[in-house]
Formats: sequence, C-alpha cells, structure tokens
Amino acid sequence: MTAGRVEPGAPPAATPRPDSDAGSSYPPVEPGYPADGTGGRDGGAGAVDGRGPEPRAVVRVSSPTELRNPRSLDLDLMSVRDVLKVINEDDRRVPAAVTKVLDEIAVAVELAVTALRAGRRVHYFGAGTSGRLGVLDAAELAPTFNTPDRWFCAHLAGGPDAMWRAVEDAEDDETGGAEEARDCVSPGDLVVGLAASGRTPYVLGALGAATGLGADTVLICADPGAVAARSVTVFIGVETGPEVVTGSTRMKAATAQKLVLNGFSTAVMVRLGRVYSNLMIDMVATNAKLRGRMISILVEATDCTEEVAQHALTEADGDLKAALVSLLSGAAVADARAALDRSANQVRGAIALLAG
Repeated sequence: MTAGRVEPGAPPAATPRPDSDAGSSYPPVEPGYPADGTGGRDGGAGAVDGRGPEPRAVVRVSSPTELRNPRSLDLDLMSVRDVLKVINEDDRRVPAAVTKVLDEIAVAVELAVTALRAGRRVHYFGAGTSGRLGVLDAAELAPTFNTPDRWFCAHLAGGPDAMWRAVEDAEDDETGGAEEARDCVSPGDLVVGLAASGRTPYVLGALGAATGLGADTVLICADPGAVAARSVTVFIGVETGPEVVTGSTRMKAATAQKLVLNGFSTAVMVRLGRVYSNLMIDMVATNAKLRGRMISILVEATDCTEEVAQHALTEADGDLKAALVSLLSGAAVADARAALDRSANQVRGAIALLAG
C-alpha cells in the first residue's frame, strides 16, 4: 500500500470524496458530489439495499485537546480584537510547553542522526493537520539543506489528496497505517508518529508495525497521558491544554507539533554538518535571492569580498560547501572536496584535515 506516501516519486493516490464532517475544503467539492456529504449520485453513502445508511462509527476522545477552554467560553460574544487577543494569549503558552520536552526531542534527534548516517530513513506518519505538518517539514528540508529525497518520507492518512480535503475515515484506518509502514519501513529506520490526541489509529497502526520491523519509534502528541506512550521508543507529549475553539487541534496542538518538528529536523541537519556556525551551507540556490544568499554566506563566514566569494563559487561549480572550505583553508577546490568526503561532509572536520 503506497497511497499514504507524500514525497517525490511516490505513486499518486485516487481522488477521494470529501468528508461531510470536515466543513469547507479547498479545492471545492467536486462536480457530481453533493456538498451535504450524502455520498454521491446513487442515493447516499452507506446505503444497503435501499434500507438507508449504516450507522457510522463514533468515538469520544478524552484527550486534553477535547476539553473546553475556560478562557474562551464567551468567544462568540467578543469583538474581533478580543477574539484575537484570547487566541494570542493562549498561543504564548505553547513554547513553554515545548520547553518541558526538550530532553525527549534531543533523544529523537540522536536516533534520527544514527539512522541517516547508517543509510536509513526518517518517516513521518500522521493524519489531518498533524500529517500535513509532517509533509510540510519533509518538503522544506530539501531546498533548505539539500537533503536527498530518500532521507525523509512523509505518510499522510488518505494520501496526497488529503493535503487539500479530509478523506473520510482515513485516520481511523489502523490496518492501512500498518500496511503503509510494512511497505516502506526498514529495520534501523526512525518512524515519527504525529497525532494531536495521541490515539489516532492510522498513526498507532504504523508505529506498531514499525516496531515489529525493527525500527525505532517516536510519538509526538498533545496528551502527556496518552496510553501509547508505553509502546514507543520516545514519547513527546506536549501539554498544550484545551483549544480556544474546543477540539480544533489545528491551533495550539498544531503549533506545538510545528515547533517540535522545526527543532527536531533542524537539529538533525546541524548534527549532520549541513550548518556551519549558524549558516545554511547545503542550501539549493533555485532562484536569484538564494544565489545572492550564497554570496552573503561566504562573505559572512570568511570576511572575503563579494568578488572573491563569486569567484570561489564559480571555481566550485556552485558547490557552496566546497567553496567555503576552500576559502577558509586556502586549499584548492578539489582538495576541499576530498577533505569533505573524508570528514563525512563536516566543514570543521575538513578544515582540520587540510590543516594537518
């Protein structure tokens, strides 16, 4: 099963029908399918021999994200300015909550570094907003740090089309999550589950299957008391509390997951030598602004002139890291490249080799 993968070269998924419980979506509802969620042209989803729809499964989640927030009880009576103030004041609680799980994030970073250095992969599994954040984080790593496509693989319940609209019952498909993991995960990989409630079946199915395959697992959620904490290698439960709009985990829970993912993946890139000082030195210059940034990085890192930086980049055929090592060490570009190869692409290691 590959419908959940969202990465370059992943097979396309079939376009799903919209989920009637998901509210408005973009792109809009497809022609031929009613906006009321009755399921199409043939009399309604779930109809059995004309006897009406089958009962839909119902789950009442007890996660803290489902509780009512006492600070927003009168939200619909407030002015727009006061609504924004309440949201902003609640959002400020999120960084403090993330601070409390930095030790756990650090362990996850080391697991990811170990996996990638061994030629393995990091997988994100999620549904809804959580899954979309995983896709976003994975997508941003290639242009920012020039990561190989295979390093980070994002899996979204419902497949690529779920980036735009909720896919009916996709997050409840525990078997689908497990099958997706068995199809893509290898021993030694790291599998990161993203689930605001900590109980999403698709995510837990993937984590369980990954454990059975010999992969380390991480769960990032907004319920510090999630039962699944006992079944993963690293548990990151961020205590964000009730949402301003009850149950709307696209708000604080999602902000917390974005902060955790930002810190996690950036720290992994730093540990893998894709940052020198605080400069991104493996970036891909895909436009004029980024080509200018490469010049700025060389000037900042070496105190050379713009002309010297441009010449070094030209000599290195646009390879920023090789140009940087060449300028810092005084070595030829070819020698700089060889030193980088011998030092696992670490700038400081390459310079040390050239100095010795």
